Amino acid sequence: VQLVESGGGMVRPGGSLRLSCTTSGFTFSAYDLAWARKVPGKDPEWVSAINAAGYRIYYADSVKGRFTISRDNAKDTLYLQMNSLKPEDTALYYCARPGNRLSYYCLGDVCNNLQYDYWGQGTQVTVSS
Repeated sequence: VQLVESGGGMVRPGGSLRLSCTTSGFTFSAYDLAWARKVPGKDPEWVSAINAAGYRIYYADSVKGRFTISRDNAKDTLYLQMNSLKPEDTALYYCARPGNRLSYYCLGDVCNNLQYDYWGQGTQVTVSS
């Protein structure tokens, strides 16, 4: 199983970036997927998740209304469109495959304590003026 993120970079506050996660080694269309981020010295933060078919989507409150998760099951690729970026969005972003279905971790629009069985190396996003 491989997950490879791309699309990170440095952007000014208010700017946008689109992250991509290309995958291989598993049946992409059968798995729920997620984006998470990590800042040195802090615990990893779940950002967004999407179910296998792409119709059930979840966002952390910190990114709701600014980020959009999507997937292309024909291309085995996961995306994260990030708009209105803030300095506090600076982090290493990685895509990950949850160890269970999202329904195990999520109730209503809220997800907690996602555990992953695979994740990528990450792509750095830096928001700075």
